[in-house]
Amino acid sequence: MNRDYPLERVRNFGIIAHIDAGKTTTSERILYYTGMIHKIGEVHEGETTTDWMEQERERGITITAAAITCFWNPTYMPPTDASKKVRFNIIDTPGHIDFTVEVKRSLRVLDGAVVVFDGVAGVEPQSETNWRYADEGNVPRLCFINKMDRMGASFERSYQSILERLNKNAVRFQIPIGLEGDHVGVVDLMKMKAYYFEGEKGINIIEKEIPAELMEDAKKYHNEMVEKIVEHDDAAMAAYLEGKEPSMEELKKITRKAVIANKMFPVFTGSALKNIGVQLVLDAVVDYLPSPLDMPPIKGIDPNTGTEIERHASDSEPFSALAFKLQNDPFVGALTFFRVYSGTIEAGTYLYNSSTGKKERLGRIVRLQADKREEVKKVFAGEIAAAVGLKDALTSHTFCDENNPIVLEVIKFMDPVISLRVEPKTKADQEKMGMALRKLSIEDPTFRISTNAETGETLISGMGELHLEIMVDRMKREFGVEANTGEPQVAYRETIMSEAEAENKYIKQTGGKGQYGHVRLTLRPMKPLVEGEKIPKNTKRYDNFEFIDSIKGGVIPGEFIPAVEKGVREAMDRGIVAGYPMVNVSCELTFGSYHDVDSSEIAYKIAASQAFQDAAKRARPVLLEPIMKLEVVCPEKYIGDVNGSIASKRGLIEGQNQKGQNVSIIAKVPLAEMFGYTTSLRSMTSGQGSAQLEFDHYDVVPANVAEEIKEKRK
Repeated sequence: MNRDYPLERVRNFGIIAHIDAGKTTTSERILYYTGMIHKIGEVHEGETTTDWMEQERERGITITAAAITCFWNPTYMPPTDASKKVRFNIIDTPGHIDFTVEVKRSLRVLDGAVVVFDGVAGVEPQSETNWRYADEGNVPRLCFINKMDRMGASFERSYQSILERLNKNAVRFQIPIGLEGDHVGVVDLMKMKAYYFEGEKGINIIEKEIPAELMEDAKKYHNEMVEKIVEHDDAAMAAYLEGKEPSMEELKKITRKAVIANKMFPVFTGSALKNIGVQLVLDAVVDYLPSPLDMPPIKGIDPNTGTEIERHASDSEPFSALAFKLQNDPFVGALTFFRVYSGTIEAGTYLYNSSTGKKERLGRIVRLQADKREEVKKVFAGEIAAAVGLKDALTSHTFCDENNPIVLEVIKFMDPVISLRVEPKTKADQEKMGMALRKLSIEDPTFRISTNAETGETLISGMGELHLEIMVDRMKREFGVEANTGEPQVAYRETIMSEAEAENKYIKQTGGKGQYGHVRLTLRPMKPLVEGEKIPKNTKRYDNFEFIDSIKGGVIPGEFIPAVEKGVREAMDRGIVAGYPMVNVSCELTFGSYHDVDSSEIAYKIAASQAFQDAAKRARPVLLEPIMKLEVVCPEKYIGDVNGSIASKRGLIEGQNQKGQNVSIIAKVPLAEMFGYTTSLRSMTSGQGSAQLEFDHYDVVPANVAEEIKEKRK
């Protein structure tokens, strides 16, 4: 069985944006114009294809990333020429910060992205976060300034916000014809033509001459665009300086190269809701975003030798794929989404998981159109699909050819910042709750479950109040579990501010064989790695902890060193100040001794745990709290009240910007002070203010607040 589409005609891209910028509306238009749906569903009516979960339709927001496969024939190609059709594998991602994990993991497996902006608000906080994730993954991007039909829309203001807040290499490729109620089309600066969208849902694209009142602007911006493009090609630049403008084909070729290298970000415009401009963005995806062949080979580690190896996007290379998302489908059960980087895989064969070293039978493979499934027999390099019913696969696991193993880099996720106590309403719910929580935590790596050892209470942790609210709602609807919840709790952490040393001997005689463990530990604040710095062989480095084994001459036998590390880790989990987990600690084992008969793992574990606690108490331990980046958007007359409310919550105002008719206030505020803030903001601004919270960093809790927290924990 051969592939239906050559790799150069495949585009894997995501649609990313801040909440309410019009991502899902844009996705619905794409599905309609590519023939995948015959009726457009609107977000405000709760009928969209990609927002298929009940919670998404009720709230009008995207919660889970939806995968879509569709086919596009560029508008400049004859409609009968099917040989030029391009396969799109699209992921529509959430815009709400609580579900940012979906954006992060989707960008990891995509080759490009269309970033959607609200034409009134321009760049918003989540736009910046998503842009940063795309920068981390070197993902090429196109920009689409949407909602040009809205009151207060301004293409120029939104475009300037992209240049100032995201990247100065964004380049206008279009300008709108009319704004707000007068928005009727777009001017294409590459072709120097005006485009209007008529007929059912704007399906007919009408090309006309540029309106006279826009001609001067169009010429100015066309020249500016050409200058920016030729900067990326020496020969074209030399010809341009001699007065020869490159042909449109040459300009497109240079642009494509610059976009793939992340040196240019073309900007398009329109209104998805009014069916203006979306088809031209799809043409741009074909013209400028990369196919899998344009991307550098994926790098991984050979699990047998530890050396770095590569896989190219080719069906003939050994099979390699990354699982990037797990989803519990109400019809077929567990789905494991994976991106194939090299080789092919067939349904009915065995899948080798190099992350676990286990094999599983791959019974069925499906390609998804949001909530609908199309069964396929074989998946090729560069494609995205989902396996049905895998038992041992988790997010970030690598699937590969058993004879040519590779382990791909795992996707790193943020730690949760908020917790909630949850308890089942009845005994029947109790049995089902454990299974429901386990399934939900497997799906979402930022959703964690823990049990309070002292009280036996179950705690669920996530990225925000909405995140946890949705999870409790899903537990009820998908698994039939009724639960009561407690007050939200902040995920505090502890750390040390200075160096300290402690020694501990654990000796116990019980008549028979005794116990003997003796260690000396030095604790220091953990320093970040400098770029290019190598980790010494005697050091184990984790995200928030470093263990250095400096034992010389075997004063502690090697088999007991892991027990020392385990004892330290357990002490870190219990904390020193108020019982919260400790982070950013470097622990060095410098000395110890052993007994030929009585030394044991448990003795060294206890000795290490006690030594750690002694040293940590002397190393200036402090409490850390999550600090959130807050953006409040409200009318100007409420600025004084809003600023006062932020200051009363230990907040620090960093600046404010004009946003259409409103003002945006940016501040850093402790999460502990922000519960219920949205409600008080609404009453403070007569319902006209909105707030967006995003985790920023951990910082030291002021001494007086730390005392209150300690008292509450007693």
